[in-house]
Amino acid sequence: MNLTAEQIQQNWIDLEETIKSYISEPRRSQLLEFYSKYSERIMMMPAAHKKEYHNSFPGGYVDHVLRVIECALKINDIWVEMGVDSTTYTKEELVFSALNHDLGKMGDEENESYITQTDNWRREKLGEEYMFNTKVPFASVPDRGLFLLQSHGIQYSFNEMITIQTHDGLYDEGNKKYLLNFMPEQKPRTSLPFIVHQADLMAARIEFEREWLPKFKSNGGNPKKNFKLETNKYNQSSPNIKTKALGSVKSESLMNLLNNI
Repeated sequence: MNLTAEQIQQNWIDLEETIKSYISEPRRSQLLEFYSKYSERIMMMPAAHKKEYHNSFPGGYVDHVLRVIECALKINDIWVEMGVDSTTYTKEELVFSALNHDLGKMGDEENESYITQTDNWRREKLGEEYMFNTKVPFASVPDRGLFLLQSHGIQYSFNEMITIQTHDGLYDEGNKKYLLNFMPEQKPRTSLPFIVHQADLMAARIEFEREWLPKFKSNGGNPKKNFKLETNKYNQSSPNIKTKALGSVKSESLMNLLNNI
């Protein structure tokens, strides 16, 4: 999968317009300032380090986030139609949570989490286009995302905190304390975490299918049959993308990544 420079640019515009449309002041201005500050990094980030996951390509993160927001809004309509108590959360909380659910993947203030994979064997055999940056101290994605928001003065509600914290659902063992309770008073007081989790699950599944199902169909059931050839073809795309997508690139790892597009 590959996005053109124009698609990367348009996705970024759509992200900013989403903030303007759904987030109220003062958080609207704060989020726009935050995303502008880290625009170079976030615009080009992948959503994952490995092709077997989802959206592991330049611009994949924003593409994923926009899809999660769209899925969340549509899934919310179904929940409302089926009788959910929508007074327990707001649409702004829904969009804010979906927008920032994976924010921790950007790394810290100084370093990005995903850098270009330098091991050709891992790239070609394991599909790891990226590797984790050891300069970034370990933290879970939700924890780092929430820390980034609060360290930049962006407040979030209790609903938003729990929703971002548990967006991976029971795929994350750490979420059992919130989601696997049997006493009524210990269950979430809102369905917002379940709506955003379903949206994230739907978006990631769609991205997986878009990447891998055509390979299953065209390669006789072996999706990695021509993996090396596809990777080389991907790396030989137009070198003008880096100048069209970004006016200037300061990050060394992003420059290396763009030079391979």
